[in-house]
Amino acid sequence: MLRTTKLLGIGGRRHRRRSLAGTVAAGAVCALTLGSAPALAAGQAPGSAPQREPLPLERLFDNTAVSDDARPGAADFDGAGGSFSAQDLKAAGWTLGRTLVIDATGLRWPRSAAGRPDNVRAAGQTVALRGSGDALSFLAASTGGDVTGRGLVRYRDGSTSTYTLTAPDWRRGSLTTKALALPHRNTREGQRAETTRLYAASVPVVRGREISSVVLPQRQSGSTAVLHVFSMALRAPSNGWTGSWAASTSGYTAVGPWTDRTMRLIVHSSAGGPRTRIRLENTFARQPVRIGHVTVALQRKGAEAASRPVPLTFGGRAGTDIPAGVQQFSDPLGFKVPADSNLLVSIHLPGTVRALPVHSYSNQTSFLSADRAGDRTGERGAGAFGQKLDGWPLLTGVDVAGGPGSVVTLGDSITDGEASTPGGNVRWPDLLGRRLRAQHSVPAFGILNQGISGNQVVKDRYPGDGPSTVLSGVSAGHRLERDVLSQTSARTVIVFEGVNDIRAGTTAQQVIGVLESIAARAHDRGLRVIAATIAPCGGFHDCTPAADAQRSAINRHIRENIGDVYDAVFDFDAAIRDPQHPEQMLPRFDSGDHLHPNNAGMRVFSETVDLRALD
Repeated sequence: MLRTTKLLGIGGRRHRRRSLAGTVAAGAVCALTLGSAPALAAGQAPGSAPQREPLPLERLFDNTAVSDDARPGAADFDGAGGSFSAQDLKAAGWTLGRTLVIDATGLRWPRSAAGRPDNVRAAGQTVALRGSGDALSFLAASTGGDVTGRGLVRYRDGSTSTYTLTAPDWRRGSLTTKALALPHRNTREGQRAETTRLYAASVPVVRGREISSVVLPQRQSGSTAVLHVFSMALRAPSNGWTGSWAASTSGYTAVGPWTDRTMRLIVHSSAGGPRTRIRLENTFARQPVRIGHVTVALQRKGAEAASRPVPLTFGGRAGTDIPAGVQQFSDPLGFKVPADSNLLVSIHLPGTVRALPVHSYSNQTSFLSADRAGDRTGERGAGAFGQKLDGWPLLTGVDVAGGPGSVVTLGDSITDGEASTPGGNVRWPDLLGRRLRAQHSVPAFGILNQGISGNQVVKDRYPGDGPSTVLSGVSAGHRLERDVLSQTSARTVIVFEGVNDIRAGTTAQQVIGVLESIAARAHDRGLRVIAATIAPCGGFHDCTPAADAQRSAINRHIRENIGDVYDAVFDFDAAIRDPQHPEQMLPRFDSGDHLHPNNAGMRVFSETVDLRALD
């Protein structure tokens, strides 16, 4: 539950490598292959018959996945009379024809009424899709088991690229990577209480190259499993914006309930700019959340604004409803955000809220008004905000206009800033941002801190659906699309994670496998990938000699793969370890728990970064 209280490096050369991308348990990955693949004729998927001309996706719909609860037999998604509930979808905010922004891509839910065709069973069809973008996203699910298939992207200049798409099963697929979970399955005999799932998955395309059509994967010979596509769209480039602040959704937690309250969240900018926009996300939810008003201001002190807060709008309106599993960007606002400054983002929740998506550990005090206090977003003073918040609900990003793009730091509690001075903004990513702004040799990138306390590379901690007291996020591999690949103007990712895995008994090879997959997927999207070695934790209760052996093996892999798997390596281990006891950090960097570095350790990490390797 979100707690409230009453107020009283080693550099490496840029090197394109063969793809290491493999299929992760519930996502879409692709080794971007240019040119006409020998096994594919232009315009067809493996084993498919050529289609005469590309058609809009809706004209290819040949299956009905959604039924009205009063007429459950009107749809047959899985060949056995099963279907999604139209009432459940409406209750989640997934209404007919609505554009749902998932991982920065607008995917339109089909306009088909319940009982009418609303998806296509992928079998090598050619879909008309024009434009260019950073990625190609699908809203999909499979029946009869998880499905992985290869398709083709055709460009207007005659070139092609292949992609690999994985759609998990609608009844048994991973909950930690789903876009939406629904509480029922409709059958011919009536409704059953059973969790059903829909997934959003993205694959790479050639950036800047105009697409003419997309060939869907062919159905696998001899398999009864079927991949169903409901929607597809290109992710628009975030040109003209730089990510200045970000936080990962670490879970979905019970609150209050709160009724008609205003949150005043304090976040710290990295890059500055003349205009701003924010991103709100209803991740892991099953119900929409109503936003009454949102404002932004510079902080004076505590919950007090330096000047009158400025309203943000959403599609020209003061408020918005965010469907379950969906994100919402505000309209651009002519509000100047200074670099390295605290902002107050105030969010009015006019209804009754019982659970919210949250970044659970902020190392920063935010504020909350009393129950039924109403809309206090426009108030400059702090008087209405009598409770403290120790996390960041709903808010996941602040962007600024202009700038050179962003560096994402993917990590755990050390990156999240645990054991650094609360409210001091001296996490190592904060200090890295200051280093960048103090020099002129490389661009002063925005720094997006995607650390989650307790997070692991391999295993999910948060179960992926519903309120939970475990708020350590889904695995780094499972959150990569949301927290890195779709982040605003992401240029480089620094991966500094793994200590929680080795403490939990995960093997070095398991961690290395996911690290390699992360690197390959990020490279396929055009990002630079930098790995940081895992810092020592000897002396912490479960940092055993066996765990340290796994840590050493992971670090050895990282150091030995500069220019092959990783573009560069930052040796955080070497920077902080005790030469006499390499399984431990030096006492002057130890916060006292032997796991989390203090402020001095955070500074050493930031100074170990070779700034030239970021560009």
